[in-house]
Amino acid sequence: MKNSLTPFVIAMLFLAWGPALASGEVNLYSARKENLIKPLLNQFTSETGIRVNLVTGKASALLKRLQAEGRNTPADLFLTVDAGRLHVAKQAGLLQPVESKVLSRAIPGHLRDGDNQWFGLSKRARVIVYSKQRVKPEMLSSYEDLANPKWKGKICIRSSGNIYNQSLLASLIAHHGEAAAEKWAAGVVANMARPPRGNDRAQIKAVAIGECDIAVVNSYYLGNMLASSRQDERDAAAKVALFFPNQDDRGTHINISGAGITKNAANRGNALRLLEFMVSDEAQKWYASSNYEYPVKNGIEVSPVVKSWGYPFKEDSLDMGELGIHNVTAVKIFDRVGWR
Repeated sequence: MKNSLTPFVIAMLFLAWGPALASGEVNLYSARKENLIKPLLNQFTSETGIRVNLVTGKASALLKRLQAEGRNTPADLFLTVDAGRLHVAKQAGLLQPVESKVLSRAIPGHLRDGDNQWFGLSKRARVIVYSKQRVKPEMLSSYEDLANPKWKGKICIRSSGNIYNQSLLASLIAHHGEAAAEKWAAGVVANMARPPRGNDRAQIKAVAIGECDIAVVNSYYLGNMLASSRQDERDAAAKVALFFPNQDDRGTHINISGAGITKNAANRGNALRLLEFMVSDEAQKWYASSNYEYPVKNGIEVSPVVKSWGYPFKEDSLDMGELGIHNVTAVKIFDRVGWR
C-alpha cells in the first residue's frame, strides 16, 4: 500500500485547515496615522502570527465607510481618537459588545464603554500652554477661568469643528449644565486673540511668536514638537510651558484613543486578541513613549519628557461616555456663541 493521501483525504484536510488559515489575519480601520500604530501592529504579528491589514484615514471618512459597507465590511476593528467619535460609532450600530477579563482588569471603568462596545487604549490631557515670558503659572487655574475678561485678546484655540474642543465643552456641560457651559464658551470667544485656525501645533507656535499668551492643546503635541526634527518647532516649544487646569477641584480634562470590534467582524477572535494586546504592559509602554501620551493601565512608566511636566497629576474621572452624549449640545452651543 502506498504511503500517500487520497484525493478525498486531501479535500477533507483542506476543509479542516481552511478556517484556521483564514483566521490568521485581522482587518483594522484606524484613524491614527500609520507611524503611530504600525510598529505596535508589527510586534503583535511577530508574537501571534496574525497578520494585520491596516487601513488608515480620517475618522469621519472611516465611519462613513463602515456605514456604507454594512454587513459586507472587511473591518474587524475600528480605532480612533476621542471618545466622542467612539460614541458616534456605537450609536450608529457599528460596534458590538465584548466580554474580556483582560480588558476589564487593565482599563478603568470610566475609560471604557458601559456596554463594553469600545475601550480606551491611551490617554491624552487637554492642557493650557503659556508663554514663559508673558505669563506666570500662578495666573492660571482652571478651564472656567479662561472666560475671565483678564484674558481678553490673549487666548488661541482651535475651531469648534475640532472634536477635542467639542469634548472639552461636553465635559463642561456634564459638570455644570448647558447654560453655564454656553456662558463659558461665549466668554472664551470674547477672549480670543484671533479667529480659530490651525491645529494644536499652530496654537503653540502662535503663543511662541506672541500672537497670544495662552492656548488650549493636547499635551502630546508639545512633546512631539520638543522632539521634532524641525528646528522651528523645537524653538517654539521651548518658549512655552505646560499647565494642568483644575488641579484644585475635579482635575484636568482627559480624553482617549480607543477601539471597538465592528458589528460584522469576520475575524472577531483575532480582533479581540489585538485589543487585549494593546493593553499589555509592552504596548502601553510603547504608547507612552512614542507619542508622549499617557497609558490607560496603571503602573506603566511614562516618558521622561511627560514626567517632567508633572506626573502623576489629578485627572478628571468623568465617564468618557458623557463626552459623546453631550457632543450634539456642544456643537449647538459653539454655533450659538459664534465659535467658528
